[in-house]
Amino acid sequence: MDFWKMNGAGNDFVVINNMNGEIPQAQYGTIAKTLCERHLSIGSDGMMFVERAHGDADYRMAFYNSDGSMGEMCGNGARCICRYGYEVGLAGDVQRVETTAGVVIGYRIDKRLYKVRLNDPTLIKLDYPVEVDGKEYACSYVELGNPSIPHAVVPISGLAEYPRQELFELGRKLRNHPAFPKGANVNFYEITGEDEVLERTYERGVEDFTYACGTGTGSLVTVLTLQGKVSGSNVRVNMTGGQLVIDIDRKGDVIENLYLTGPTNVVAKGQVTDEELLLD
Repeated sequence: MDFWKMNGAGNDFVVINNMNGEIPQAQYGTIAKTLCERHLSIGSDGMMFVERAHGDADYRMAFYNSDGSMGEMCGNGARCICRYGYEVGLAGDVQRVETTAGVVIGYRIDKRLYKVRLNDPTLIKLDYPVEVDGKEYACSYVELGNPSIPHAVVPISGLAEYPRQELFELGRKLRNHPAFPKGANVNFYEITGEDEVLERTYERGVEDFTYACGTGTGSLVTVLTLQGKVSGSNVRVNMTGGQLVIDIDRKGDVIENLYLTGPTNVVAKGQVTDEELLLD
């Protein structure tokens, strides 16, 4: 199997082209869990298989988390897959990418900068407090797409200096909290300036912090825009892996378009030779 290793603002992925259908979908989870292991294989936050589209799209992105579970969609993954699609000739400057959560529109801005229209918010709860270890946190909750990608949005004062292990434990408990039946990606944030936000995301399926989370960033800015804390235009969100930009088209309390823009990086191209990858 040939592969590309890519990242979008530090959110990294292994990409495998399965347009010919030679790899059975039943093996995707095993492949992802094996190849995403950082110490024993290529290593990444997630894995994307490129398939023929089922409907009106240029191709389909099948996304899998590093634990082998299937994900509905991934914002930074979608940006990276758009660069892949453009560079291998599957699509042009504007492309339609089919995902489990719905069709995502991608835009090539330049060689490394890509923008995607994220899936629409299907559920927004701006005031959704959650209690952990006797302390109440002023959460908001957003789901994107259908089937939906769940996100908790949690303000944290002094986020940059907050002890990592304490934040990790809080993220783990919130990710598995019964208030979120599907589990949740937990997006901690602090507003650091006008239309500028610091974010740290604990992702389900990775079960750790990632360097960036595209759908989480879109969900975070959706909440802050509706709360009147940011403008919704050119909102800069800084994460460990870099900066992402969110733009929102809003009509009253309805989010009509949600755009994610950020960098991509092609790290490596090669052939999978992992001898521990045992497939039927």
